[in-house]
Amino acid sequence: MALLKVKFDLKKRVKLAQGLWLMYWFAVMAGVLVFSMGLFFKIELRKRSEIMDNNESHFVPNLLIAMGLLACGLNIFGGKICYDSLDPTKFAKWKSVVKPFLITCFIFNVLLFITALLCFSLRLALQFTLAEGLKNSMKFYKDTDTPGRCFMKKTLDMMQMEFRCCGNNNYRDWFEIQWVSNRYLDFSAKQVKDRIHSNVDGQYLMDGVPFSCCNPSSPRPCIQYQMTNNSAHYSYDHYTEELNIWKRGCRDALVSYYGGLMNTIGALVLLVTVLEVGVMVGLQYVNTSLATLVNPEDPESESEGWLLEKSVKETFTTIMGKMKAMGKSNQIEEGGAEQPAATAS
Repeated sequence: MALLKVKFDLKKRVKLAQGLWLMYWFAVMAGVLVFSMGLFFKIELRKRSEIMDNNESHFVPNLLIAMGLLACGLNIFGGKICYDSLDPTKFAKWKSVVKPFLITCFIFNVLLFITALLCFSLRLALQFTLAEGLKNSMKFYKDTDTPGRCFMKKTLDMMQMEFRCCGNNNYRDWFEIQWVSNRYLDFSAKQVKDRIHSNVDGQYLMDGVPFSCCNPSSPRPCIQYQMTNNSAHYSYDHYTEELNIWKRGCRDALVSYYGGLMNTIGALVLLVTVLEVGVMVGLQYVNTSLATLVNPEDPESESEGWLLEKSVKETFTTIMGKMKAMGKSNQIEEGGAEQPAATAS
């Protein structure tokens, strides 16, 4: 028994084809939207490529771009089929194409749904990517004279000011690395010598942060050096001075920004998937309603359309049976090819 059978007359078939044609053009615009979102997200990731550990995070935006282009192509083709379905003579040339096209659309919708799930799951991958990338980038902050790293200081400063963050996990990450270049250190000064000699790695470490960590909303001038030394500053307690510098780590800030962006994109891709499923179902009804005309020579005769020719269980059983038959035929062909070789030996 057919699943979700519906009776059609000429008026219903025309309304269905016209409405579906309009939906296909909405789906084309949705494909453009998916492509644009993928392109936008890829550009956003490129802006921070210097502070990311690898390029794996670009897989999702690349997939969005590919899905957007594929959606545009499939929906334009489907719209052409719907437009020609208004004229049975024109639709006749598409009869052999519709079924493979519907199978392609089904596979595409599954891939689109998987793409939406990947958008939601990208947050975890970004956490690991940014954790290592920011850690390594901070080590190169002082290398303003080194080719390939000379822009790292500007990149990190701009990022900390834009996202109102400081360090990787928090501002104390700057205490563990030398972020001041040796070019600007007076090695004849006793203070510099003591700091370098007191560190096993011979680095100039201090309890200070770059200027970009300063919070402009602070009521007092920014304290970025000797931050843990209360006696070095008047009326100062580094445990209670909440507004002096940004307390949020940049990894958390970036993951929150990109995670929110990907959640929005994932939700939009899910909506596009629903639209794509809708036009696929509509095309199935158009195809079956035209294939079951009571009198094929009379376009005004009644017909029936359905979603599946059989029930879901019967359809699944039929598909599995065909797959098993294909597997057995392949085994027989392999066995038949090996037998003559064995006889010859």
